[in-house]
Amino acid sequence: MEDLQADLSANGLTVSTTPEKGRCLLSIKDFSPGEVIISQEPYVSVPNNSAVHSRCEGCFRSSNLKKCSACHVVWYCGSTCQKSDWKLHRLECNALSRLEKERQKSLTPSIRLMVKLYMRRKLQSEKIMPTTARDNYNLVEALVSHITDIDEKQLVLYAQMANLVNLILQWPDINVKEIAENFSKLACNAHTICDGELRPLGTGLYPVISIINHSCLPNSVLVFEERLAVVRAVQHIPKGTEVLISYIETAGSTITRQKALKEQYLFTCTCPRCRRMGQYDDIQESAILEGYRCKDDRCDGFLLRDSDDIGFICQQCGLVRNKEEIKRLASELKPLSDKATMSSSSHYVEATSIYKMIEKLQTKLFHPFSINLMRTREAILKILMEMKDWRAALTYCKLTIPVYQSMSSCNLNPQSEIILKYGVYPGFHPLLGLQYYTCGKLEWLLGETEDAVKSLTKAADILQITHGTNTPFMKELLFKLEEARAEASHKRSSKDK
Repeated sequence: MEDLQADLSANGLTVSTTPEKGRCLLSIKDFSPGEVIISQEPYVSVPNNSAVHSRCEGCFRSSNLKKCSACHVVWYCGSTCQKSDWKLHRLECNALSRLEKERQKSLTPSIRLMVKLYMRRKLQSEKIMPTTARDNYNLVEALVSHITDIDEKQLVLYAQMANLVNLILQWPDINVKEIAENFSKLACNAHTICDGELRPLGTGLYPVISIINHSCLPNSVLVFEERLAVVRAVQHIPKGTEVLISYIETAGSTITRQKALKEQYLFTCTCPRCRRMGQYDDIQESAILEGYRCKDDRCDGFLLRDSDDIGFICQQCGLVRNKEEIKRLASELKPLSDKATMSSSSHYVEATSIYKMIEKLQTKLFHPFSINLMRTREAILKILMEMKDWRAALTYCKLTIPVYQSMSSCNLNPQSEIILKYGVYPGFHPLLGLQYYTCGKLEWLLGETEDAVKSLTKAADILQITHGTNTPFMKELLFKLEEARAEASHKRSSKDK
């Protein structure tokens, strides 16, 4: 721990312990928006491989892949990644090669991650792989497992997974109970590794990053540069402040967020946003994000249940919406939602038709800034992009952006002030930046160059804070922005002439 403290101190950080949260990461210097607070390579990681899609074990890329000729499980994009992974894969390869083909089908990412965890520990203890202050098994041992909070059904599952790991390793001194507890640690501490557009690529364990606690109002964001985890400040962080990221999707009511955190991470959040639970502004936020719309289409007020439980009263215009009408619309939605879940994503026309019927009903039922409505429109947007219907895709992209915006970055009319206060994301949130990026690319493709410049500029302003400027993803965005600016300038000059 002393080595870690010394290492972190050189980077303006320290680990502290509180009775409420346990370990936490504190700043011992000021951090500015966009500044890297900490970065870490994974102690172990695995790509999300499947029967139809594979990724390189080293860089998680999906092109020019060749399967390991011995184990037939692991893929590499070339000799560089294969050589860098060889010390660890040599052990894993021998173990996987012994498995029957039927057993290999049970090799989930979690199982492989655990196998690699024990193999890395073994190689480090034998001095075959080096250790550093940020790269050693002691950091894994220090992680919280919440094993005493897990129900019996989950404990049985972890025990079964531990026995499979034991079968793969075949080491005489292995502790199966310890393996089961480590699965609980992975559930609470492993991170989904994503690309620049936040698409999941794999899973990794980052023991130092895992010290950072959660907040539904985070001051930092975690992104990935290939497998490297990078935490950047999204606001000014004064000296002595705790560094906080969000573990979950923060778009939702306090009850929804608390449920997600309890189920996945086994704790109750006490951040400032969650401490408002039950207060009027929290009820207001929930009614906007997950509640119903006023029956007057011209009104954007939110509804609260009346004291007689007969219906819901609009808090802006006072109109009452009958509970039976809401039940009827909800009952119409249910079979369509089930059908959408079952429909094949490759049947674009059918899927679009179903989702548009859902959208029509949700527009009648939910508040205009409803998370459910936004997600339906995002699903339609995704399908339209696959269909290359750029004009319709742009329309839906523009419909989603206001919900992403916060008060500081929105520019809606005064009647929507109540919504602005409860924007789903803060101004510097990668999802908001990515939505502007999609919008800008579509506008440029459709020849709306001036609008494209505005959207791409907004995307760059946000994503330079969250992603930095040196990744291939950001270099491509900034290059597109410069190209769009040059094209817009040329069009203006031609028009003047």
